[in-house]
Amino acid sequence: MPIVTCEKCGSKNRVDAIPQADRIAKCGKCSATLPAVATGSDKPVTVTDQSFSREVLSTPGVVLLDCWAPWCGPCRMIGPIMEQLAAEAQGRYRVAKLNVDDNPRTASQFQIQSIPTMLIFKDGKLADRLIGAQPKPAIAARLLVQLAAKR
Repeated sequence: MPIVTCEKCGSKNRVDAIPQADRIAKCGKCSATLPAVATGSDKPVTVTDQSFSREVLSTPGVVLLDCWAPWCGPCRMIGPIMEQLAAEAQGRYRVAKLNVDDNPRTASQFQIQSIPTMLIFKDGKLADRLIGAQPKPAIAARLLVQLAAKR
């Protein structure tokens, strides 16, 4: 069971790794609602303009965001790499995908002018940017730099 620190009182709480729709995790000490747990899903999370803040900026730790479009050939080549990285994450980081055609607000906010572009966020802040199709070892190396860096 993952341990989540309450943002209100600082208490550590064990929470279910798989959230249930009818239950909300609350702090055992102060009853404040706890932030969602990054489940270490073996699939990339689909992010939209509406969910970006919650899924990326509010997620503690490292998030790899793949900015792509379905018509883009290099983006389709990167897709299986994102799937592999998500499957290998084991809770150390989160992989997310943003379709830039369907979500122009977020794409504009981060000045995505070429796809694929991969953004690496650490504790809600943009930490690194990779532009163009990259081999898996290059992407993994950039992720490792952020994972190894102190908070």
